[in-house]
Amino acid sequence: MRMAVLAIDIGGTKLAAGIVDSEGRMLARGEVPTRATEGLEPVLARIVTLGRSLLSRPEAADAHVRRIGVGCAGPVDLAAGLVFKPPNLPGWTRVPLTERLQQALGLPTILENDANAAALGEFRYGAGRGAQSIVYMTVSTGIGGGIILDGKVWHGLKDAAGEVGHMTVSPDGPVCGCGNRGCLEAMASGPSIARRARDLMTAGRTSRLSEVTKLTSADVARLAKDGDPVASEVWGEAVGYLGIGVAAVITILAPERVVIGGGVTNAGDFLFEPLRQEVWRRLKLVPAESVPILPAALGPDVGILGAAAVALDA
Repeated sequence: MRMAVLAIDIGGTKLAAGIVDSEGRMLARGEVPTRATEGLEPVLARIVTLGRSLLSRPEAADAHVRRIGVGCAGPVDLAAGLVFKPPNLPGWTRVPLTERLQQALGLPTILENDANAAALGEFRYGAGRGAQSIVYMTVSTGIGGGIILDGKVWHGLKDAAGEVGHMTVSPDGPVCGCGNRGCLEAMASGPSIARRARDLMTAGRTSRLSEVTKLTSADVARLAKDGDPVASEVWGEAVGYLGIGVAAVITILAPERVVIGGGVTNAGDFLFEPLRQEVWRRLKLVPAESVPILPAALGPDVGILGAAAVALDA
């Protein structure tokens, strides 16, 4: 009989879950909107309903589901199974998440920070497969990360390791959501790229970006490819700051690979080629081309497969 786990990825927009076997195969999958603004109890009820629906599937019975792995935005206390005020889940204040899910679903439950879970997923099943140490970064609405050292998640003091988005890359830059100035997230996340473009146009610069109703980083990347001067400047700045951050991570940790996912990476080589050049230009103590900088491989299922890896490793 195969062994499997129920893996749950709790996001501010959607709740995704799957039955995943010990080889990382997704046997069943489900997804529902989070509707986070409704608060804690309705969201928890949706998580439980989604979990029960998957556990009732024939695939789950055949696979013998033994545990539940959960990835959720932090801050988290992993030992206690608590979630503290994640910014994308209003009303979640000191939530005993593992206890609540264990009671409702009847299986041992293991909690992990969502970025760490994604890092473990890419390490086990994706672009980090075969390595012993990787740094995973996600560049999207925010910038987060997870660190795998010697095959294990590095949690650090109070489970706070891996917050790569909050290293300072521009001391006089804009204020970040965390309260610091010039964080990588404030300089190179998707919303930050769009904000910088809007600021330049407000200051009088001419750009075809002004024709876009709801400007995103994808629009900036698209028009930068076409040679729009404002888009090209903004994109180049963001890639430069991201390069500073990646080079710092490599210099400190010397991982075997850096894996980068998230919506901004949908630009593909238009992001990765100049990013690699910027990182290689800055690296002095680690051989520049010895650390591959790779796009994440698992796509939208990275959260589920990461939560599965957490449960399978428990």
